[in-house]
Amino acid sequence: MTTPALSTTTRTAPVPVSSRRAAWHAYLALTARDLHVLGRNLPALLLQVGLQPLLFTFAFAYVMPSIGTGLGGATSFSTILLPGLIASTLTLQSIMSVTRPLAAELGPGREITDRALAPLPVCALGLQKITSSAIFGLVSSLVVVPIVWLVHAPGQAPRAHIDNWPLLLLTLVLCALLASVLGLLLGTAIDASAFGALLGLLLASATMLGCVYYPWTALHTIRWVQLLTLANPLVYMSEGLRASLTPSTGHMPTWVYLTALTLGTATLGYLALRRFTQRVQT
Repeated sequence: MTTPALSTTTRTAPVPVSSRRAAWHAYLALTARDLHVLGRNLPALLLQVGLQPLLFTFAFAYVMPSIGTGLGGATSFSTILLPGLIASTLTLQSIMSVTRPLAAELGPGREITDRALAPLPVCALGLQKITSSAIFGLVSSLVVVPIVWLVHAPGQAPRAHIDNWPLLLLTLVLCALLASVLGLLLGTAIDASAFGALLGLLLASATMLGCVYYPWTALHTIRWVQLLTLANPLVYMSEGLRASLTPSTGHMPTWVYLTALTLGTATLGYLALRRFTQRVQT
């Protein structure tokens, strides 16, 4: 009588429905908590988010045109500035909203262990941080629009025209996600002691070479600079919003910035979540 061979394959037990439901509830609860904190700190947020774009808009869209040194030529500089300033504000706030808390949570006190006690995989905990950060960045970007729209010299109002709302919304979501995964990656890669200086340097460099104050197509006369800026994620965010809001100013081809935003989000997201998981588990 032969004995049936034992199977060498192991079957993983399916995750109970109750566990999946608990994980989903925990995910929503953590996101709701972050949004509650956002609402509670809204006055300070408006001041923090609005001050920088207000000063930039006042200087470039009001003072300079008023003294006869406008940079926009036939097109008002506020028109050029609108999409770039939205992109830079969204990027800055999305990055800062995840890197600052993460630097503290991964610090000597290891506050991240408190969140790790939630019934969520560590990877999902990182995804939750990306979600909250992206929402924070999108809310912050809304502050820029009325500032640029209202603060300008006579006759220098921005001229925005939206032909494709789905494309604009898709671009905004991709921009917010890319900035959030970049923030998560920076938060796990930069040492807390050098966090402020390095992050400030990176953001300043990204802004100055991020096509915030000029269209990417205008750099064709300085070809090496135009090619150099392609390494900057902010360029694709600025150009994507410029294509949707102020297409008359010239912009990067749609397929180029959409491909860069999508692949950038996927690649940096994978690296950020992998790095985040390693930092939490060590």
